[in-house]
Amino acid sequence: MTVAEFNKCVSDLTDGLFRFVVKNTRDVPSAEDIVQESFVRLWENRDKVVFGSSKSYLYTIAYRLLVDRGRRRSVHNEVDMSVAAGIRNSEEHHPDLDGIIASALGKLRDDWRMVVLLRDMEGYSYEEIAEITGCTLSQVKVNIFRGRSRLRDLLGSLDDII
Repeated sequence: MTVAEFNKCVSDLTDGLFRFVVKNTRDVPSAEDIVQESFVRLWENRDKVVFGSSKSYLYTIAYRLLVDRGRRRSVHNEVDMSVAAGIRNSEEHHPDLDGIIASALGKLRDDWRMVVLLRDMEGYSYEEIAEITGCTLSQVKVNIFRGRSRLRDLLGSLDDII
C-alpha cells in the first residue's frame, strides 16, 4: 500500500469505522483511541495489506481491539445516551427513536451487538463479518439472528414506542 492509498483509506474510512466503534464502546474517547490504533496498525503493516482489502483489515483490527477492551472491562457500564449516538430528546418524556435504539443496542451482548452493527449499519456481508470477527459463517448468522431477536424483544412494538 502506498502513502497515497493509506491517505485515501484515512479520508474514506475514518467516519464509518468511528461510528462502528462508538456504537460498541458508547465512549467517544475510547472510540477515538481504537480508531487511531487501527490506523496505526494499518500503517505499520502497509507493506502486507493490499489496498482493496484495507477496509476489512481496519474493521478486523478495530473488532479485535474492542474484544480485548471487553475482556479487560469487568463490569458493563450503563449506556451514556448522549455519547451513544449524539442523541437528543425531542421532548423530555418522549425520547427520540435513535435514543431508544441506542439504548436497546447497549443492552445486547457485545458479540451480538458487533455483528448486528456490522451487518445492519455498515452493510457487510455475512462472509465479510466472519472474516472480520474470526467466527464461522454459521456462528455469524446465529449471532445476528439472536441479536436481532433480542432487539425485537427489547424494542417491542414500534407502535408502543412512537
